[in-house]
Amino acid sequence: MRVFPAAALVLAAAMTSALAADDALSPQANAAYLAANAKKPGVTSAQGIQYRVIKTGNGKQPDRHECATVYYKGNLINGQVFDQTQPGSPATFPVSGVIKGWTIALQMMHSGDEWELTIPANLAYGHRGAGGVIPPDQTLVFDVTLLKVSEPVEGQCS
Repeated sequence: MRVFPAAALVLAAAMTSALAADDALSPQANAAYLAANAKKPGVTSAQGIQYRVIKTGNGKQPDRHECATVYYKGNLINGQVFDQTQPGSPATFPVSGVIKGWTIALQMMHSGDEWELTIPANLAYGHRGAGGVIPPDQTLVFDVTLLKVSEPVEGQCS
């Protein structure tokens, strides 16, 4: 009989922790994050995204039909990293083959740029979230370095 109350306490603690995590990623928390971020020094808003230039490059600007090679780190507003490239292993993809907020940002960047991107849910994964890693309706924060812009070869980025 003593095991049941202990198990109930563990379950209650887990539920409380889950609720706290939900509060940190609530619609109100996302809206507050976007509002506070917009007021930070150096943050610019354009076409629905917010960005801060960390390093300025002077290379080519990609268009939506080209390929971008990048290093990136993506996290939720609570700081939880959900995806990132590893040193020495950048990612290459079509500029138009990513979330809308990235497509917008990449077309404004030059190779050599490093930006912090803050992308509201409607320009990210919206109501659907992504793969159980990104909950629905989340603002996403990325550190992105655009390394190279290239033409696709036979319709593919490599």
